[in-house]
Amino acid sequence: MPRPTLPSFRRALFVAAPLAVLAGITGGTLALTAGSSDASDVPSRGVPEEKAVKPVRTHGESVLQIMAHPDDDLFFMNPDTSQSIASGRSLTSVYLTAGESDGRNARKQDPKPRADKAAYAEARQNGIRAAYAEMATGNRTSPWDRTSIATAGGGRAELDTLRAKPQISLVWLQLREAGSITGDRPHSLHGLWDGRVERLESQLAAGSPVRDDFSYTRTGTVETITGVLERFRPTFVRLMDPTPGRNDQTGKLADHQDHMYGARFAQAALARYAEKPGRPAFAVQNYLGYPTGGMPHALDPRTTAAKLRTLKTYAWWDHTDYCEDPAGCGDRKVAARPAGHDWAQSIRYARGGSASWVQQGAGAGELYAFSVLDGRLAVWRKAGATAKWTGPILREGAGLDAGVTSVRLPDGRIAVFGTRTELDGEYRREVVTTLQSAPGGEFGAWRSLGSPERDDASSTSDISLPAVLVDRAGPMAVYVRDGAHTLRVSVQHADGGWSPWRPAGGKDLRGDPVAATDAKGRGYVFAATPKTVLAWTGPAGRPVTGPVPTGALSTSADAAARPATGPVPTGLPATTGALSASADGADGVRLWFRKPASGDVRSARFAGTGHASPVLDVPGTVAGHGAVAASDGRLAARGGTGAVSAAGPGGPWVPGRGLFAGAPAAAPTGFATLGLDGRLNWSPWGR
Repeated sequence: MPRPTLPSFRRALFVAAPLAVLAGITGGTLALTAGSSDASDVPSRGVPEEKAVKPVRTHGESVLQIMAHPDDDLFFMNPDTSQSIASGRSLTSVYLTAGESDGRNARKQDPKPRADKAAYAEARQNGIRAAYAEMATGNRTSPWDRTSIATAGGGRAELDTLRAKPQISLVWLQLREAGSITGDRPHSLHGLWDGRVERLESQLAAGSPVRDDFSYTRTGTVETITGVLERFRPTFVRLMDPTPGRNDQTGKLADHQDHMYGARFAQAALARYAEKPGRPAFAVQNYLGYPTGGMPHALDPRTTAAKLRTLKTYAWWDHTDYCEDPAGCGDRKVAARPAGHDWAQSIRYARGGSASWVQQGAGAGELYAFSVLDGRLAVWRKAGATAKWTGPILREGAGLDAGVTSVRLPDGRIAVFGTRTELDGEYRREVVTTLQSAPGGEFGAWRSLGSPERDDASSTSDISLPAVLVDRAGPMAVYVRDGAHTLRVSVQHADGGWSPWRPAGGKDLRGDPVAATDAKGRGYVFAATPKTVLAWTGPAGRPVTGPVPTGALSTSADAAARPATGPVPTGLPATTGALSASADGADGVRLWFRKPASGDVRSARFAGTGHASPVLDVPGTVAGHGAVAASDGRLAARGGTGAVSAAGPGGPWVPGRGLFAGAPAAAPTGFATLGLDGRLNWSPWGR
């Protein structure tokens, strides 16, 4: 069946004054149509009649999570999910499929029950409701109001609201799941996306207030998710990774096909939603799925234990009939392995974890901060040490993925790099950059550097966030991890153009590479593997360019480039994979990382080679996850509560408040975070 032609999901749009849009974050509520509720003390079964209700909105922060299955949030987005619940702010979780599997709610060692997909879908819903109720109230039987709502795609969805905490909502779209991780299943989100089927049917849970079956086209599915976004008006959206890559040995998808294509449907809906006027600005975070189990554990024991408690509640671990539902009170398949395949012990962002999104400008005390809002580059500016931050200005050009990195050129201009997803026509991702016209000037149009990947089918467009080094003469070199888990490099020509992507070596690389330059102009690039960190180094005054094929370079700038030294083993132990690097003294750089199964911050110094000095433990414990921001020995990092913590040189960690997106970024005068309300938060050091 030919792939259907879809309407354009995005268009170029310049927002000259987005502050008015951001101001709308704190205002008002949005009425939505929903059904009446059962007032019993157990989770209600729901009734089909409708009435108007209002979602609770506090402090302008509204988080919406979109998952393919019940439990994707508990395995891959927690503890971020539980921290959002603890914040008291608005949280909505949207489940695209019913998660009906084979309809048998049992562990492998249990006798096989009769297959009943509607009942198993209901049991998984019960498990999610219990898990969220327990996270929010401490009581897994805290009641929910279950209602039926119309969707923009012409079907109906179930909306559940936690009665004790009405800012917490669950939305069940109840589409049919693939029923296989990587197998050929045309009647699935994968098949619908590829146009192998014209419509995907529903699979209703046994106790759902939605009574009548329905089906969606590909366009109807996008419209349905867009309608959910319009109802809840999120300022922050969590998704699974739409480009998880392929297994190096088998060539099969590295993640569940429903995770991948569910995230792609959500991307398409977000692109359409971004064009709607009058809504709050939003940021996006993507989460690694199954592949996170192949990396060292990222969470400390206390956080892991809390995450496992929630998963055991979802899994109906004690097997008592507390929910009084013949379908069952949870997912007994998960009860056999509540940690999954080492998923419960970690959380990882798929891109969006850069700590280099704040950059010094050309003027004294001038700073810039960069993030992605509404799929566009958001730029804030601080004109001097005593000036206030202004912005954001949303730059022209849509489709940016979460996370950007920035560098300062020798003449004072700033360049910003990221990746962009093309949704019109064939799905693809590419590296893009924008450069200031002059120090302190406007940023120019986005320029595409293309992609090291041949096509989406070969590697699912799995490329990392770029890492960038700047030559003292001005040209830049950009590095990405490709879908084969090796490093690729593109070098800037003297005329401003860029070379084709070429191999720079490495094997089994994970996450995003990072780069830094020492005071002598020597460049360093670092990339993590599951067991260690690899390094590439270049001579002083030149970036790391990678191997230079004979006859491949034609311009004078490229002709002067030398082959890189690397990759070389650093001798470092395993890390959690979230890296950052910064200049350190007159002749070196320092790499910052997290200790596995602890979250504590560690560092190592490099001077002249890729070999590390002895690993240094930062005093005190922070027990969080993600990249660490550093400037002149001062540090900012995500702590165990999800809020930022800061430490001076050799000093204790001082906890902050408020949840934020991605990683912090640091400058000599302070550090920044992007709040889940889309606002830039700035803290001078020592406050």
